[in-house]
Amino acid sequence: MIHELRIYRAAAGRLPDLLSRFETHTLKIWQKHGIRQAGFWTVAIGTSNQDLYYLLEWESLAERERKWNAFASDPEWLAVKAETEKNGAIVETLSNAILTPTSFSSVR
Repeated sequence: MIHELRIYRAAAGRLPDLLSRFETHTLKIWQKHGIRQAGFWTVAIGTSNQDLYYLLEWESLAERERKWNAFASDPEWLAVKAETEKNGAIVETLSNAILTPTSFSSVR
């Protein structure tokens, strides 16, 4: 199992819009493509309370590439993204990392 950590910094004042887009639209589209999430977090104490952290689970990098590309080009997703960003971008910055568990990790 491979985990991907994605961190989105919402544009000023847009974190509620980002959370709403995930809850209302994105997760349903992911389900259609078989994308599995392992959890979502916002920051209660830390450097930015405008950040959204989430983990995705993949069987392999090939699965990730296939499913993520299908999602990214899905007409439903493209329409949702355009509609939710008609007043400007929701995400200011995005980073992601493919994580490898250590030999002593409880998550494999």
